[in-house]
Amino acid sequence: MVARVLPRRFAAGFAALAAAAAGIVAFAPAAHAAGTSKVSVVHGIPGQPVDVYVNGKKTLDNFQPSKVAGPLDLAAGKYDIVIVKPGDPITSPIIKVDQAAVPADANISLVAHLTADGKPTLTPFVNDVSKLAPGKARLVVRHTAAAPAVDVRAGGQPVFKNLTNPNEAKADLAAGKVSADVVLAGTTTVAIPAADLNLAEGTSTIVYAIGSAEGKTLGVVAQSITGLHGTPGGVNSGSGGGADQGPAAWVYLAGALGLMVALAGGFALRKSRVRV
Repeated sequence: MVARVLPRRFAAGFAALAAAAAGIVAFAPAAHAAGTSKVSVVHGIPGQPVDVYVNGKKTLDNFQPSKVAGPLDLAAGKYDIVIVKPGDPITSPIIKVDQAAVPADANISLVAHLTADGKPTLTPFVNDVSKLAPGKARLVVRHTAAAPAVDVRAGGQPVFKNLTNPNEAKADLAAGKVSADVVLAGTTTVAIPAADLNLAEGTSTIVYAIGSAEGKTLGVVAQSITGLHGTPGGVNSGSGGGADQGPAAWVYLAGALGLMVALAGGFALRKSRVRV
């Protein structure tokens, strides 16, 4: 799940981040060397703690579901990633990715999650950290659950349709409150009831739908990127946190969106093997 070889000065910090409590946890801004990327790791496989190996070294130990670790600086390059059940050897992976390519000067979330048909996988998302106009906030929803396509409604009317795994929808909106619900695509069957939540100015809040509809483990994980104010002084270091935020968080983000976009480009992962 974390595509990096950690320098010694970061290794201990990354392990500590993995153990952070649920909720959105803020991280202090850090210097960002030219050519490096900010990398966060999202664990969206329900009920399965994991150990993470990068280039043969254990980087995360007993990393828990519904948690977010990072962001940390990662030098541009290619990395071999192996995810195993805690204590299992590297030769028995749940997910194995060879030569994961991390570009320079990007902000990336690596998400371990289930495909639409329930198989473990690793998906990279390139986060939009462009500056926001005064009074604006960025909303992002990512469908990374073993669940069918959904439509999002505001005021009972669909605002976008057919959001599928592993795609995202996003928009820059006026900071404030939004109410919406989520229904199964093409139907009026409510998957997540209507709810209102607030969104802070100058932030990008990303909510991942995770888990399995069939297994009744659907949930959400929230990640927040701060410092996106259009005025000087913001640092796009971001913040991450594992979140049992409940369905309302996903509804809020999804209901505010009017644009569905495909997975951002510029970050290539070549999967060599994925084993359930």
